[in-house]
Amino acid sequence: MDDHHYMKIALDLARTVSGQTSPNPPVGAVIAKNGAILGLGAHLKAGEGHAEVHALRMAGDRASDATIYVTLEPCSHHGRTPPCADLIIEKGISRVVIAATDPNAKVAGRGIEKLQQAGIEVKQGIMEREANAVNAVFFHYIQTKTPFVTMKTAVSLDGKTAAHTGDSKWVTGEAARLDVHQYRHTHDAILVGVQTVLADNPSLTTRLPNGGKNPIRIILDTSLKTPLDANVLNDGQADTWIFSGKNVSDEALEPYKMKKSVTIYRLETLNIEDILQFLGERGIMSLFVEGGATVNGSFLESGYINQLITYMAPKLIGGRDAPTSIAGNGFSTMKDTQEMNILDVTMLGDDVKIVAEPRKDDLHVYRNN
Repeated sequence: MDDHHYMKIALDLARTVSGQTSPNPPVGAVIAKNGAILGLGAHLKAGEGHAEVHALRMAGDRASDATIYVTLEPCSHHGRTPPCADLIIEKGISRVVIAATDPNAKVAGRGIEKLQQAGIEVKQGIMEREANAVNAVFFHYIQTKTPFVTMKTAVSLDGKTAAHTGDSKWVTGEAARLDVHQYRHTHDAILVGVQTVLADNPSLTTRLPNGGKNPIRIILDTSLKTPLDANVLNDGQADTWIFSGKNVSDEALEPYKMKKSVTIYRLETLNIEDILQFLGERGIMSLFVEGGATVNGSFLESGYINQLITYMAPKLIGGRDAPTSIAGNGFSTMKDTQEMNILDVTMLGDDVKIVAEPRKDDLHVYRNN
């Protein structure tokens, strides 16, 4: 077996815990010797043992002179858990294969240096591209201190999100809707505008067959119009943060203060950049934007979209007044438009799922990198 074989297993382990390790990265580890796997591990939750710890515990004394495959550079600092680099040295591992280095200033090559100083062979960059994709959220957060933004839209073949009457249940089929819940499970927070709450009274929770993690629910509501009987204020399934304008009165806030797990933040403006900065300061690494056309337009025009998920149904809705997925003024000329790279196209039932990201050289993206 070659290094790629074992690293692929480690990456698969990391993918299984994506979204549940925040604010830490999802990491997988495999220990192998003489063609046999001796230990496996994944980091399950912040504050608990890292992937290397679980793998070394499984391998026990057999870890001596073995190779450990890790999707991200082992940590070298004392945080909520001891340094993994020290434990690798202590257990007598003779070779460490690393997919990606850690951009966190607390690590950033120090783990590799510590291992090499201990006489351990270190090989880097095995399946690095795949590892960077697994850690895209973590890397973005570490480098920008703002959440990685995924925008989701569901449209007909002619680009409509609803009929001209506003009826939108359902544009896409069951398989696509289930896929959306998987994204909710892997994100720290979900964001919509108040018009979505008024129109649909959504729960914004994760509803997967085997359960899942509910994201923090964020409502952009300048004038505080969210109904007091709205599901997001009363179901107790997840925390709800409402961002209102600074002019909302103390009197208007009072009934919301009586709601359990509901917090109102009055901001100077509901500027997208300021909101993302605010969320980043509170440890929100990933944000799933499921807003309506107005909210989506604000994110597009601000340039803070890191990934776009589009579900396209084989339907034609038609109608000049039927809504589209992104509103706002849009760009004035074609040369100013947000160009995207399509990363994946998948069939989900009768629907097509398209995953895309902004081109890295586009002026509208990563402006705070």
